[in-house]
Amino acid sequence: MTYKVEVYIYDLSRGVAAMVSPLLIGKRIDGVWHTSIVVYGREYFFGSQGVESCSPGSTAVKNPLQIETLGETQIPYTIFIDYLSGLSETSYAIGTYDLLRHNCNNFSQELAQFLCGANIPRYILDLPNEVLQSKLSPALQILVQQLEHSARPISNERSPNHRGVRKDPSPEFLQIEEARSTSQRIDEKRNSIKDKLVKKERKKEKKRKKLLREGLSVRFSTEVSIMADTDTINSGEPNQLPSEQALQFEEDERRQEEERKRSREPPIVFRDLVDTKGEYEVLANSLQNQLSEEEQRALDELRQYMLCDEGSWVVGDGFLNFIGRLLNDRDVQNEVRIHVLNILAAAALKDDVILVLHQDRKDHVLMNYAYEIDRISVDEQLALALFIANMFENLSSSEWLLYISEWTYNGQPISNIRVTTKVAVHSLLSDVPDLQDRGSAIIYNMACKEVKSVVFDDVAVELTMALLQYFNTKPSEEQLWRCMKSLAKFTQISGQDVPQLIQMIGPNPTTFRGTSSRIDEQIDLVLAKMR
Repeated sequence: MTYKVEVYIYDLSRGVAAMVSPLLIGKRIDGVWHTSIVVYGREYFFGSQGVESCSPGSTAVKNPLQIETLGETQIPYTIFIDYLSGLSETSYAIGTYDLLRHNCNNFSQELAQFLCGANIPRYILDLPNEVLQSKLSPALQILVQQLEHSARPISNERSPNHRGVRKDPSPEFLQIEEARSTSQRIDEKRNSIKDKLVKKERKKEKKRKKLLREGLSVRFSTEVSIMADTDTINSGEPNQLPSEQALQFEEDERRQEEERKRSREPPIVFRDLVDTKGEYEVLANSLQNQLSEEEQRALDELRQYMLCDEGSWVVGDGFLNFIGRLLNDRDVQNEVRIHVLNILAAAALKDDVILVLHQDRKDHVLMNYAYEIDRISVDEQLALALFIANMFENLSSSEWLLYISEWTYNGQPISNIRVTTKVAVHSLLSDVPDLQDRGSAIIYNMACKEVKSVVFDDVAVELTMALLQYFNTKPSEEQLWRCMKSLAKFTQISGQDVPQLIQMIGPNPTTFRGTSSRIDEQIDLVLAKMR
């Protein structure tokens, strides 16, 4: 969608400046210019009270002297609001206004550049320089300050404690405040979740180590009969050795995982897009005579794992260092990275891939690379999105993608779930149909993942914003169903945050009613949470 961008030009002096300026400063000034930008049905401007907005033409100075069309913008309204929020807290915050050096016209110029790359009239921007270069009369300074105050939005509501006019809260800034409140609640929940999960993992690991330690301490001799008569530990069966209890504990975990796998909704993965043998052969030929002995060994481990149907046990400790070198070394050909990622996408479908992923806990080779998805080539993005989507095939690897433990990368705190979210959002909102398809699959898989709902509080709002923006395109029935089902899931697990976003931003889900019966079912679920 496109939106018209206009600049409203006011003469705050209402013609007085043209008459008195020759007497006061010895030079004619045609007007004391105040400008604002009108877009998305609102008028935005900057003054001594910071960034403000109102209905077009509703300030105390009434109608503008002139209206000029600057062009059109395709920037989504939500992106503009985020940008405006940033300006209102930094360079155009309350207290930063300077009548001659940092005023409403500077603000209008910045908005015009951001929205459509246009400029407001040059004579307006040059006026402060003309005044600064002259002997500015204090009288003119006072006059301009008084006139600037008159440009505030007017309201029928008057504060009982103040004689002046009370500013109307604009819908945009109500959204900003709501977003800030939501962000604060999410941070509080995230910190609480982290503490609980860390304690749970420590308790589970302590129990596991205790069982294994006691099992290893048992001597399979005459002491066995003695141990058989001792009390059982934890939930073990009577007369069961600690070593047997440890094995039983592991077996119970495997059985529970299989049960969860059977009961969950099938993820969307891409099984037939990669010719693993062909990808490996091309990769090996591309790297011929370029690898060290250790790297050649890692390449052979990859062959055994992917082509010889060996288990992940064949992959050595330095395997991911080799993968990281291929992904991050700029001297390596781009095609090499694509082949590596495609092979990893095929590996993601294997049951034991989690054992390979656990090697990455320290250096985060894979996720650091994935975090840079917006900086790599489109072909790499496609292969990376395929890898992430296929990782949802197995419960263990899908849970790995959603880990919330943070580390620092390029000065930014990130986590597996934040990286997965970034890959999903970037892919869905791209202009490449295949990348959109994989992005919708990733978000669908994330939404349908059977984990505690609170894990998603940190990213549900961001994913919802992406879905709503994607709805403004023309998605296919399959992708629309994936996204609508994801939206329905997020409305169920995020309290009121997601339903409020849908109501504020749109489009209304009913816009897509009638596309198919399965989409209508998801729309009903979303609407039920919006009431």
